[in-house]
Amino acid sequence: MAQPRVLLTKEPAPQTIPASDLPMKVCEVALNTGPDSSSGLATAGFRTAKYLLPEWHQSNADLYHKAFAGCEQSEHGRAEAKELAEHAAATAQRAQQESTATLGQRLQDIHFWKTELQKEIEDLEAETGLLAAQKLRLERALDATEVPYAIATDNLQCRERRQPPDLVSDEVERELLKEAELIRNIQELLKRTLMQAGNQMRLNRDHKEICEMDWSDKVETYNIDDKCGRYSNQSTNIQFHPSSVKFEESASTPETWAKFSHDNIYRAEREKLASINLRALIDNILHDVSEDLRMQCAAVNEAFARHCEELDDTKHKLEHHLKKILKEIGDQEANIAALKQAIKDKEAPMKVAQTRLYDRSFRPNVELCRDEAQFRLISEAEELTESIASLKKKLLESEQFLRNLEDTRMNLEKEIAVKTNSIFIDRQKCMAHRTRYPVVLKLAGYH
Repeated sequence: MAQPRVLLTKEPAPQTIPASDLPMKVCEVALNTGPDSSSGLATAGFRTAKYLLPEWHQSNADLYHKAFAGCEQSEHGRAEAKELAEHAAATAQRAQQESTATLGQRLQDIHFWKTELQKEIEDLEAETGLLAAQKLRLERALDATEVPYAIATDNLQCRERRQPPDLVSDEVERELLKEAELIRNIQELLKRTLMQAGNQMRLNRDHKEICEMDWSDKVETYNIDDKCGRYSNQSTNIQFHPSSVKFEESASTPETWAKFSHDNIYRAEREKLASINLRALIDNILHDVSEDLRMQCAAVNEAFARHCEELDDTKHKLEHHLKKILKEIGDQEANIAALKQAIKDKEAPMKVAQTRLYDRSFRPNVELCRDEAQFRLISEAEELTESIASLKKKLLESEQFLRNLEDTRMNLEKEIAVKTNSIFIDRQKCMAHRTRYPVVLKLAGYH
């Protein structure tokens, strides 16, 4: 319990020697035995136990000496006490001034580390905010890759509906497969980077919390030491605390105290530097990712454009050949009709020749002669038969040519339909869908 405070209004009394009774001095009474002495019984009571006059003077002298010595000793004690009090006051004042100065120096040290911790906390908070913005860009970029991947897979699925012989593994398909693989790899990279950014943000918050706890302790300690530094002998809120005059067993040393804050700041700086490097890495990743995707998109578009040009050229050539085939079919049909007419035109001459030979076979007797007319008629019939056979053979060949032309026409028309379907898929379906490809800024996570 605190002892009551005593207010001193005057200088304390000097130290004195306590008074005590002098010891009794036993004196032997000299008996009057001389010739002038009286040995009467009447005066015996007055002479008994009395001091002699020299003894009385000696007693007074001793008392004077003791009083003088006591005063001198007391005066010397008072001077020593005053000197001791002045020395104690000066020592106390000097000790208090030194303690106040030491507290002031301690306040400067605390303020230094408190300022450094506060700066580190603000830097970590700002850095965590910047890293959170980069993490948001990563999330946006990851979401933006869904559209290119959907476009690439849709293009591949659409091109599966091509008809043979256009259902080939061409350059466009290879570029589309490369694009799909690139997007999958980019998505995995962005997911890993997102996880890394989340872990770094957690480390930043953990070290910021450590610095905040250290800063909070510094603020509380600063307020306590500032309060202690303002105490003076005239303060009204001071009292005795005898139990506080000791060193705590768990107390730190100035070296460990400074090292503790230094290590906290060092670790926070290390995490801040790691966060800065991670932000730069994220920025480079997003830049490279957006560039790679746009370059691959351009490569796919160029492959589509070249393939569509090839399809257009092939289709035009097929249409040109179909036009020639159709013309040739018309000409062949006219040729067949002409051959049939030519065969039909040979019927009348054959009838004439055969009728002449038939009628001449009825010539009588010797008139049935193998004359020149008979040979000529037989020769004419044979020539007509040979001509008709040649015409029929040519007719058969022409009809076969016509059938071949018809087959070719059908094949050309089918191939043109296939090319038209391929052009429709590549140009109207795939390339039209690819116009929805995200821009570079969106792939970089800015929108």
